[in-house]
Amino acid sequence: MRASLALLLLASAAAWGQLPDGPGKQETEKICTQCHELERSISLRQDHDGWQATMNKMINLGAKGTDAEFQTVVDYLAKNYPGESIPKINVNKCRAIELESGLSLKRSEAAAIIDYRTKHGDFKSYSDLLKVPGVDTAKIEAKKDRLTF
Repeated sequence: MRASLALLLLASAAAWGQLPDGPGKQETEKICTQCHELERSISLRQDHDGWQATMNKMINLGAKGTDAEFQTVVDYLAKNYPGESIPKINVNKCRAIELESGLSLKRSEAAAIIDYRTKHGDFKSYSDLLKVPGVDTAKIEAKKDRLTF
C-alpha cells in the first residue's frame, strides 16, 4: 500500500513539473487534483469550448472553487493544451474517403462529388459543390469552413 501511495505522489509531482508556467498554473493544480491525478487532466487536447465543457462537467461532479478560478483554469488549459486543428479538405485533390469522413457523407455522395469533378473539372467555389446531384447539401453546409478549393 505504501508503494502505491509513493508512486501516486511521484506521479503527481512529475505532472506538476510538466505544467508550463503562466497564469492559471496554481489554480489548475488546485482544482484538477481534487478528484484525480493531474496527468489525467492535462492528457486531453481541446479547444476553449471543449475545456469549458469539461470544466462544467467537473463542477457538476463537485469540483470546488470560485467562478474566477474555474475560468482561469479553462483559459490556462486552452492556451497550454489546445486541440489539434482539423485539417482542411481540398475538394479538388481529395479522395472519396476523405469526403466521407471529413464531411460525414455517404459513400455514394462522396463518389458523386469525385465523378462530377472528373467530368466537369475542378470546383471553383463552395457554390459549385452544391450543384452536385445526389449530395446532401446540408452536410456540406455544416462543414463548409473545412473546405478549400
